Amino acid sequence: MAEPEIGLGPLHTGFDGRGNAYTTLFLDSQIVKWNIDKAIAQFKGDKSAKPVLDRIDVQYQPGHGYTSMGETKEADGKFFNSANKFSKDRFLPVGPLHPDTEQLIDIRGDKMHLIHDHSAYCEPHDAIIVRADLVKTRQVSDMNDFPNAVKSFGDSRIERKGRKVMVYMTSQAPNYSLQEIKVKHNDEVTITLTNHDNVEDLTHGFGIEKYNVNFIVNPQETHSVTFKADKVGVFWIYCTHFCHALHLEMRCRFIVEK
Repeated sequence: MAEPEIGLGPLHTGFDGRGNAYTTLFLDSQIVKWNIDKAIAQFKGDKSAKPVLDRIDVQYQPGHGYTSMGETKEADGKFFNSANKFSKDRFLPVGPLHPDTEQLIDIRGDKMHLIHDHSAYCEPHDAIIVRADLVKTRQVSDMNDFPNAVKSFGDSRIERKGRKVMVYMTSQAPNYSLQEIKVKHNDEVTITLTNHDNVEDLTHGFGIEKYNVNFIVNPQETHSVTFKADKVGVFWIYCTHFCHALHLEMRCRFIVEK
């Protein structure tokens, strides 16, 4: 057990696998490197023990911080990332919501060194740094993982049960399987869309502006949206994500009749 006095506003701590800890100081705008064994010795009464080994200024008010591989048993002691809550004078005041900063610090030596910083979307939060070989991603989903998938162009249809309308359709750049969807005013409409493209990063969009509907569907995935058809008229459905040079020609008419 230890309670080292490292500065004002300690928040988050990362570890380097060599017995050292790195803590963000929100009030001091610093990262402090301290030794765990020396902190324990000091807590037990060893007045010669000096836990704090180094400190570095960051810009500004760091919150979350994490070391490379520090969330595993194989912390490699190479890098520390400081996720700062305020940028203050670092960037142009582009509006009421300012970008913040994240700063990458080299912790391989006795002294910490800032090696890179960049703007970040407001209030950067917790993350991890891991080796690329540990990241196993799925680039294209399995259509069978989605029980409501529309598995073929021929399965596209419009069904009605009372005032509820279910629309089932597919997309394959640059086309939707249905060119027209007709419903009645105040119907409850559920549109289910399956992306039939089988190429990674070939994501489709689906947007109905006047109905505040806009979502994306990744390759081989199925997504749906439910809303009330409370506006009479003809509304264009567009692909709102660049999936093809003709993605704005990828469209369908949504017709709401009285």
